[in-house]
Amino acid sequence: MSFPDSPRRVLVVDDDREIVDMTRLILESGGYEVVPAHSGEEALRRATDARPDLILLDINMPGMDGWETLKILKVDEATTSIPVAMFSIKLELRDKILGLQQGAFDYITKPFSVDEILERVRRIFEKLAESGGH
Repeated sequence: MSFPDSPRRVLVVDDDREIVDMTRLILESGGYEVVPAHSGEEALRRATDARPDLILLDINMPGMDGWETLKILKVDEATTSIPVAMFSIKLELRDKILGLQQGAFDYITKPFSVDEILERVRRIFEKLAESGGH
């Protein structure tokens, strides 16, 4: 867990390196520390090693997809308390509901604007602080 004076750490998981790079630049401009990952397997390792304050997790990835990654994150004692926001181009309501049912804290659709992603991440941390969470 981060100390109040240190930047919040966000693990950004997407198999599309351009999306990870763009998201990293946006979040770093907002004062966040970003840890990149490009697969579900890498996300699990990075979540355990880096102990992020939030995970932005893409759904459509080759190999282990976001749904499977989310399930493992939520049952692993080392990562179960880390909030996860699904991060996807999927716009179907059933995908959003499924993400929330499986333990995701939020669902952010791509493409997004700079202001939108910064505001969504800020609001996630605000809600967590209000609830005494991570």
